[in-house]
Amino acid sequence: MTKQVIHLSQEFLDKVKTILLEEKTKLENELNKFTEKNPHTTEEDFDAVYPDYGDKSDENAQEITDFLANKPLEMNLEKTLRDINKALESIQKGTYGTCKYCKEPIDEKRLIARPTSSACISCKKTLTQEA
Repeated sequence: MTKQVIHLSQEFLDKVKTILLEEKTKLENELNKFTEKNPHTTEEDFDAVYPDYGDKSDENAQEITDFLANKPLEMNLEKTLRDINKALESIQKGTYGTCKYCKEPIDEKRLIARPTSSACISCKKTLTQEA
């Protein structure tokens, strides 16, 4: 059994879960505009759809431009979706709000500002070598 995080109230966890689920829905809707889910992997894997505007050279150039613009956006949205799913899983397991490095509680203000946080401010600063 995983250690239950005591410092966060059920009310707070419910609030964060609502925020995460709303953001997850937004991300999936955004991804559905220009991607398709990859049927061969996890739910967080999407593939940008190659647009088909026609056969003229200017249409082909626009297809390439749009596809290349969408690929980094797809990757960024997928990463954020994975982070949200990890946070939702940690809420379910009872480990949400505990720093994955030092095992200390993450401040509620940080969790509201960035609900997908898995590191406390101190550890995050150390990792990014901030002063």
